[in-house]
Amino acid sequence: MTRESAETPSWQARLFAFAIRAVIRRRNWGNEQALTRRARRLFGSSRLPRWFAARGLRRERVRDGRVRGEWLIPDAPIPGVVFYVHGGGFVACSAATHRPITAALAHLTRCRVFSVEYRLAPEHRFPAAHDDVLAAYEWLLSTGTTSSGVALAGDSAGGNLVLALAVRLRDQSLPAPACVVAFSPWSDLAGTGASVQSNDGRCAMFRSENIVDFAAATLGAATPSAPAVSPVYADLHGLPSALLHVGSTELLLDDARRVHEGIRAAGGASRLEIYADVPHCWQMLVPFVPEARRSLRDAAAFITQSIGVKTRCDPRTGG
Repeated sequence: MTRESAETPSWQARLFAFAIRAVIRRRNWGNEQALTRRARRLFGSSRLPRWFAARGLRRERVRDGRVRGEWLIPDAPIPGVVFYVHGGGFVACSAATHRPITAALAHLTRCRVFSVEYRLAPEHRFPAAHDDVLAAYEWLLSTGTTSSGVALAGDSAGGNLVLALAVRLRDQSLPAPACVVAFSPWSDLAGTGASVQSNDGRCAMFRSENIVDFAAATLGAATPSAPAVSPVYADLHGLPSALLHVGSTELLLDDARRVHEGIRAAGGASRLEIYADVPHCWQMLVPFVPEARRSLRDAAAFITQSIGVKTRCDPRTGG
């Protein structure tokens, strides 16, 4: 099922989109070193929003061999784990920078959230991030967590990583998670979706040239259209049920559409929600943007339904 919002974007979404255009968007991010430096400075939340988002949750850092990340744990958590993979173009961000999303999911689902950290490009190019995410998932199961109680979730590059992980688990006959949630997934590093051009100038955050530049920093000599790199080219049969959220004016609109259509064509279950004229990964703007609250409430309900528990609303996230 595909649902496209006909609502007028909120004034909060329009305001943040204006600010993002002014501060972040550019056609040329410079050479690889400049691109990486700018992305690490501009992407993700700052310290105050991170602190505010995580109020009422217990945080536990994880350092176990190759596995890095943090737990966000609500009081009296219910069964189930949200396995979250942050975005950042594969070159930036961390579990900490994405606490606005991970904390909201912990509050809304009442599940424990494990937010994964992975090695970043260009210091560690493909397949470093993909291998780290697989290692973290296998580690999670080794702690006694049942795969049917795990929801994979991620945004942007993290959306790529959770989709690629679901494919890899199927191909290696490893235990499958209950579901996959992808916010604005960057599923085609080759940038062949029609929206990369049609939404150039409409997308608040990126211009079409940026796809090539970020992909080059991530991949080095790897082929961007390889199925292991870009899930849109993978065989998408036999995957867990999926929920995809994307903005109507994003460059990555067709990255989400094509994954959704591929899963459905292969006989799987997928739901695509298209939000009108919101900035890339607008979920990071919770609780200030109504569309962020709606998206995260919908994701939380989908997750808890998939793992067989009931959601409980939390006033801190507008639930």
